[in-house]
Amino acid sequence: MSGASFAEIANVINLYAVAVDAHRYDLFDQVFSQDVRCDFGGGAAFTDRQTLSAVFAQIHAVFDATQHMTSGHAISLDGDQAHCLSYVTGRFRREIDGTSCVFETTGWYDDMLVRSPEGWRIKDRSSRMVSYTGDIRVMQAMPGVDTNYPLLALSAEAQAGRIGFFESL
Repeated sequence: MSGASFAEIANVINLYAVAVDAHRYDLFDQVFSQDVRCDFGGGAAFTDRQTLSAVFAQIHAVFDATQHMTSGHAISLDGDQAHCLSYVTGRFRREIDGTSCVFETTGWYDDMLVRSPEGWRIKDRSSRMVSYTGDIRVMQAMPGVDTNYPLLALSAEAQAGRIGFFESL
């Protein structure tokens, strides 16, 4: 794989985090394909970029601040298709009863990307959680959002054949 392709793909993954934390959902045009399929677990799934952008704007508006950090990008490339497995830590902060409260998650993104004339775009994303800590009330900001988060292990998901990155190797 060329260093340029690796850098371009890693930049798309990182731009997602910047877009969410800055509430710049217009940048999702540079991150996701129009017909993206995103599965964030717990029933939070989307099948197009427009809906994903609108719902994320609504969900994230309640937080005083968020910080998403992606790292450990492992990338496999096959022509105009790529898979990237990356680790993510997400922090969410909002005031509850006069106190600034924080909730933190760790997990991974399993992304399939396609190269378009505009550049690499995520066409399929699965996000899974390994652990969380902090005040769960931070995440209970919107009616209907399920905070009974399933915790998964990458090793078990890989052995079960549910990680696209490993299947692409």
